[in-house]
Amino acid sequence: MRKVVVLASGNGSLLQALIDAPERGNQYEIVAVVSDKPKCFAIERARQAGITEIAISFQKSQDNQWQQHLKDTVLGFNPDLVVSAGFMRIIRSDLFEVVPTINSHPSLLPNFPGAHAVADALAAGVEKTGATVHFIDAGVDSGKILAQQSVPVYPNDSVQSLHERIKMVERIQLTQVVVKLCLQEDIWAGLH
Repeated sequence: MRKVVVLASGNGSLLQALIDAPERGNQYEIVAVVSDKPKCFAIERARQAGITEIAISFQKSQDNQWQQHLKDTVLGFNPDLVVSAGFMRIIRSDLFEVVPTINSHPSLLPNFPGAHAVADALAAGVEKTGATVHFIDAGVDSGKILAQQSVPVYPNDSVQSLHERIKMVERIQLTQVVVKLCLQEDIWAGLH
């Protein structure tokens, strides 16, 4: 069974999908949830599920030290896979070069990378956007795409209504990708 560390910053609905996945018991164990926000609900979800939770408060003035602390903390669990699930920090260390690290992003990359993807899609007036799961690399939402699914944009959509529909897709898609990667003999193979 693969060991997974989940990174999360907010409500933790993607984390909850990974916790609740029926295939999880056979394919992966979430050994820790690491957050940059000590009071986020993702930490509480981890607690309720009996998963080790660690908060590493982010301070912009100490970004390099924070990045190293994050890397050391994650690697301390010796994971087979790291999953960024609503983690709102860019990983600037070489963590993704040491252990396969994936991210779920609320757009059809390469369109609308970054922290405001849903608002950017609405502002651009696109008819569809969606969700992407990709490997993390040194860029911003630029790693190899593992899965994508589109979501229509409705004329009366707000950022919140559109994001909620995207999250529904993200939860299923992320779980499927994690299971698929954990079934592979070599998770890194997904990069080739």
